[in-house]
Amino acid sequence: MFGYVRPVLNRLSEDDRAAYQSAYCGLCRAMGRRYGWMARFTLNYDFAFLAILLSGGQGGGNTCAARCPAHPLRAPRTCLCGPGLDVAADESMVLTYHKLTDDVYDHGLLTGLPYRLVRLLFRRPYRRAARARPDFDRQVRDGLERLRRLEGAASPELDRVADAFAGILACAAQGQVDGAGDRRAMEQLLYHLGRWIYLADAWDDLEQDARRGRYNPLEARFAGRAKQERAYVETTLTHSVRLVAAAANLISFGRWTPVVENVVYAGLPAVQGAVLDGRWNEMRATRRIREKQINERSV
Repeated sequence: MFGYVRPVLNRLSEDDRAAYQSAYCGLCRAMGRRYGWMARFTLNYDFAFLAILLSGGQGGGNTCAARCPAHPLRAPRTCLCGPGLDVAADESMVLTYHKLTDDVYDHGLLTGLPYRLVRLLFRRPYRRAARARPDFDRQVRDGLERLRRLEGAASPELDRVADAFAGILACAAQGQVDGAGDRRAMEQLLYHLGRWIYLADAWDDLEQDARRGRYNPLEARFAGRAKQERAYVETTLTHSVRLVAAAANLISFGRWTPVVENVVYAGLPAVQGAVLDGRWNEMRATRRIREKQINERSV
């Protein structure tokens, strides 16, 4: 996952902001408890949002103040437990390991060495996660193999390639959501969110992929003139966000409704605009400072 799926914190109420932060911290602790302290370094906003989506509308109330190495001088509120935290921790570890495997394939023997070393460190935690979520692990492996074949063939079929990645994220809902209607809506939400992530990342990587001679689905689709097709890319990204919103409207998120709505209606469009304008890295650095200040004020 890539860290694109995040809220706009200053547009959340103080209570909702504190609840989101407690879910983020709670997932960090769940990952550390289940997979060791190194697993905490893989935490990002995408995984925190996944935990909230899989919470069944519960959580956010049972919190306590707890110190951690990242915040040695203060004790942020953290979720003690929640239906989505352990599942999100397991699925996050599975996704992280397979993403590292994909990076090894992408970077070759020498440049891929750092990814091989990191993957080796996460092998045992991954195996525990795979035992905990065997169906999810199998579906992720199968989906990434399909994606790898398409990318290896330099497929110009943008929808097929994006569909392969989107299907991987949709699997995260299987067996975790009660009710056929809610489960189908959640699968659709995650599917279109995955499609949006994949295409946003492809645009963000255009220049880097061109320098390194790597496959990029947008360049393959537009025969090397993807930058001239910004309007098309913006339209398809916006369409995916609208489908995420449509699916989210069919699900009751309970206490997390304001946070989910903030991410869908404010966070995704803000990140999309920054990615398309080439401001994403700058935006991340600026928001990291601002969010740290907001979080410190909310403790």
